[in-house]
This record gives sequence, C-alpha cells and structure tokens, in this order.
Amino acid sequence: MASPSVVSPFASPPVSAPPYSPWWSPSKHQDRRPFLLARNRITAAVRDWFAQRDFLEIDAACLQVSPGNEAHLHAFSTEAISLTGERAALHLHTSPEFACKKLLAAGEQRIFSLGKVWRNRERGPLHHPEFTMLEWYRVGQPYETLMDDCAALLALAAETAGTRLFSFRGLDCDPFAAPERLTVAEAFTRHAGVDLLASLGDGGQTDRDALAASATAAGIRVSADDTWADVFSRVIVEKVEPNLGIGRATVLCEYPTAEAALARPKPSDPRVAERFELYACGVELANAFGELTDAAEQRRRFVAEMDEKQRVYGERYPIDDDFLAALEHMPPAAGSALGFDRLVLLATGARRIDEVLWVPVAEV
Repeated sequence: MASPSVVSPFASPPVSAPPYSPWWSPSKHQDRRPFLLARNRITAAVRDWFAQRDFLEIDAACLQVSPGNEAHLHAFSTEAISLTGERAALHLHTSPEFACKKLLAAGEQRIFSLGKVWRNRERGPLHHPEFTMLEWYRVGQPYETLMDDCAALLALAAETAGTRLFSFRGLDCDPFAAPERLTVAEAFTRHAGVDLLASLGDGGQTDRDALAASATAAGIRVSADDTWADVFSRVIVEKVEPNLGIGRATVLCEYPTAEAALARPKPSDPRVAERFELYACGVELANAFGELTDAAEQRRRFVAEMDEKQRVYGERYPIDDDFLAALEHMPPAAGSALGFDRLVLLATGARRIDEVLWVPVAEV
C-alpha cells in the first residue's frame, strides 16, 4: 500500500493561488537576508556615530494627541479609553519631532531618535506605511551643520554595507563625494526654466498666477483650480527631483517659506526658509530645518495647514497645545529627519523598501 503523500508547506501553490511567495517563505527570506544583515550593521554603525558625538538616543512615545500638522500627511488613528469609559482620540506619530522638541525645551542639547513612525495612504517601492526614521537635533548649531551630518551618514552607510556606489533605477551616486548644494530657486531655473522667486513676496506671500504663468511657459500643465502649492509640487516632482543626486548627492536648500511649515525664515531673505532636503539617485532621503521657535507663528502655520487639509481631504488633526507651550522655551536649534529604510535600500542595492524590512506590514 502506497504511503500517503506529504505536502510541503512551501510547495508550489495551486493554480488559483496568487503567483508570488510570502516574505516569510524560506526562498524569499534567503534573497532578502543579505539586505537585512546589512541593515543591522548600518543600524549599529549609526548609533555608534551619534554616540561618538555625544548625542543621547531618546525613545519617543508613538501615540500622540496630534500626529503632525502638515496638510498632506495622513495618520493612523485610534482611541484611548479611560478606566471610567471616557474616550479620547490618539494618533500614531508621523515623526518624533514634537517629542524631540519638547526634550530640547526640557534642556537636552544633542539628541537622536531611531524608531518607527507611521504614515497612512503611502505604499510603494519607496514608501511603506510603517517605516524607520532617523531624527536628530543640535542646539545652538546652524542648519548647515546638518548638511555635513547627512554627507557623513551617506558615507558611513556605504562603507558599512561595503559599497562604493549607490545605484537605483539606472541612476548612480557616489556616497563619498561632497554633496552639491543647490537652492530651490536655482533648481527651478536649471531643470524647469521656471522663475520661482518672481512668485514670492518679501514676507513669504505667494503669487499663484506668476508661478502658473512661468510654469505654463515652460511646458508644465497647470489646471485652473491649481493652487500655488499645487504648481510648486508639480514642478518639483516632474522636473526637479528626477535630476537630483546624480553622480553625487544633492542638498536642495532654501525652500519657500510657504513650503517649510516648521522652519524659520532665512535672515538674509525671508522669502525662503532654512529648510533643505537630501537626494541621492533621485530619491529624497532627508528633510532638515533651522527650527522655528516662534510659538505664535507656528500656531498660525498649523491652522493654515489644517485649513488646507480640511479643504482637500475633509478632515483635520488637533493642534498639540503642549508642543506650542514647549516651543516658547525651546532654544535655537537645527534638526533633521532621514528615511533610514531608504538609506539602507541605496546602500545595499535593494530595489524595493520592503526588501530591507525584517517584517513588512501586511498588504490590504
């Protein structure tokens, strides 16, 4: 009598099953494992890099009253239920920024956080709903210091992973070369033929028609109901970003004040703010500010952002009054947030962000 057949749990699925292997299948895991081991080495190297510079690692609470007050950030939300049954809305933070700045107000001087954050409505080769953010702050330092930090972290990740070149989607970037520093206005002129500064007033006001006219003349589609911010984003996404971080990293700096909700205006030109983003191989890696510490101005910006969120998405998040109270005591500082998974992706040669995550979030 023949023995009953034994079906392996990793045998080929029946025809009706989806034509892919789950991330936990041994074959898929073996493909991903070199990336994951490199991730662990880079994690340890980054922590050591900050420790050598007298930074303290902090652990921010993930549940917050406000997940962040930027119009196009979307949070995961839940409820806290008290012992008496009272309910209060809480949100998984989209960044540890509010918590970090409260610690600066409390007296800390150099801190960093390497932990999970959550953003809804985001999933793709470079986006994941749960991801790891590296965020760090320096009290009393100009935001240009963070540009040097970013350059050092690129080289550190590459050296730790054992690579000399970042490559992604046919683009190469030397992580050991000094990054190019390019203002947003220069990038608009160079890559899109658009005069950005002509659409900005001395107080940071924006002129939608001026920017729309310049963009249209450059061959960029503009709709009648596009706001200034819509046109700005279209130029960035279509014309500027694909040309950044090629050959060497790019520090894209001096964003219009209207596009820098938590950054202070540049003293020499209040039309623009002390904000920069770091790019490699056309991929945005970091976002940094010379931090705004004017609580009244920050509240005004938050309200404007939430008004825009209400207009576009029909929802708004509460403003963290405790954060604004702390901001009144926060010393001048500069801070940066870097997408750690994206850095690992470029350093290891992975193709998708879920290849460098030990356990990806289930798809729905």
